[in-house]
Amino acid sequence: MGKSKQIGNHNSTRKKSIGKTWKTKNYTKHLDQIHADMKPSAAAKLLKQEVDYDVTGSAQHYCLHCARYFVDVKALKEHFKTKVHKKRIKLLKEEPYTQAEADRAAGMGSYIPHKTVEVKTQDVEEKMD
Repeated sequence: MGKSKQIGNHNSTRKKSIGKTWKTKNYTKHLDQIHADMKPSAAAKLLKQEVDYDVTGSAQHYCLHCARYFVDVKALKEHFKTKVHKKRIKLLKEEPYTQAEADRAAGMGSYIPHKTVEVKTQDVEEKMD
């Protein structure tokens, strides 16, 4: 790939930096944000969203663990079989770090082994039209 060929963007406020665009292009939610979304009250809101035509699939097909929208149920089910989804599930099995854990690591308390959280792929409801 190599370096960008863009020249002369030092003081321009009109152009957006290409480097910044590339860094934020594939931005996804962090694991601690997804753990917060996995709580039952937040998960219910995300899985039963109102129809929004600005979002892919009208916001009706959402993968809670990967924080992605899909066009239809078939695409969502195929996503559940992919390596990306399985890796995300594996990463989510670790409990998110807390300030108390950071304090213990710094020597301000006794060591407690890291806990794991049980994470399963969400159930998909198919609508018969």
